[in-house]
Amino acid sequence: MTTPTQFTPAPAAVAARSPLTAPGNVADRAVKRQRVLDIMDAAGRDSLLLTSNTALTWYLDGSRVHISLAGDPIAALLVDRSGDHLVTFNNEAGRIAAEELPDGVSLDTVPWNGQLHAFAAGLAVGGDPLVEAAVAAELRAARQQLLPGETARYAELSADAAAAMTDVLTAATPATTEFQLVSELAARIVTVGAEPLVLLCNGASRSDFRHPLATHSPIGRRAMAVVCARRNGLVANVTRWVAFDAGAPQELDAEARIAAVEADIFRATVPGARLNEIFAEIKRAYARHGFGEDQWTLHHQGGPAGYAGRDPRVTAEVTDTVVLNQPFTWNPSGPGVKIEDTVLLTKSGLRVLTTDDRWPSTQVDGRRRPLTLRP
Repeated sequence: MTTPTQFTPAPAAVAARSPLTAPGNVADRAVKRQRVLDIMDAAGRDSLLLTSNTALTWYLDGSRVHISLAGDPIAALLVDRSGDHLVTFNNEAGRIAAEELPDGVSLDTVPWNGQLHAFAAGLAVGGDPLVEAAVAAELRAARQQLLPGETARYAELSADAAAAMTDVLTAATPATTEFQLVSELAARIVTVGAEPLVLLCNGASRSDFRHPLATHSPIGRRAMAVVCARRNGLVANVTRWVAFDAGAPQELDAEARIAAVEADIFRATVPGARLNEIFAEIKRAYARHGFGEDQWTLHHQGGPAGYAGRDPRVTAEVTDTVVLNQPFTWNPSGPGVKIEDTVLLTKSGLRVLTTDDRWPSTQVDGRRRPLTLRP
């Protein structure tokens, strides 16, 4: 077995920090480290190995630890009593050291064809650290409450995602194809330094699909677009609609009713509520607003957001307790309608983050909510 080697970046690489360097907020990272130490204390262990993209980007405060969006992270991190020890492949170490490594985190390398997790685990005393799967619920709870630096970054990302929607859908025409529309969205998301994790679009001919991957079909008289954009680990989610006519009465009615369902979900999203209790309210809200009791079975309903698209998706089995400064993305939907924004639970209530003043809106339960854009 090859022994891990300590990576020491050249002084110039450390000094010449890239504009894309992860924030690595010192105060926020100190709080996160204490949260992880508390998890270790409760488990009676002295080290914890983090290996998932969600856990790594959260704990490192936004460092990019991926290459392929569909692949596993190219780093693993051992947290122990002495500090934080990141391990990456030798061909990734230069970029990680120059652009992604927060202060106070050591960096070790393994060969590009080496066993990343085994090497990282070997840094622990005894070589047997606590693994993520053993404390998944505890780590999720540690991520719930966003810290000041995270909140600021999330608000900026969310505004960028909403602005991209406005830019692209304002320029769309009935002849625009679904692929053309999502390619324009992707370009704008990448331009602001984010990664488009999800891009969906359904034109008028495909409005029955709630997770519509794009096709070459023209969008026609009415279309839905969905973006999930990630930057420095955080994921903003937003859905918008565009139409090129006044809308059929039944469509306008359904749009108003799905916004009313969302308003009921928002009212249930308060500190101390349990996610399974909110899920029960979601099911009641569909029936209350004329969608029928089976609508919740036809698509997931969203849940807490942040360092995963949903962290986790809400179900009757998820009993996590809602806390202040926790982000959410609820996405109630019905036949031909859906509403979705990323929001943050604050002391004054839910604050919508994915907003753009250029987008048409209406007041629903005292809150600005998006209408269908009619260019």
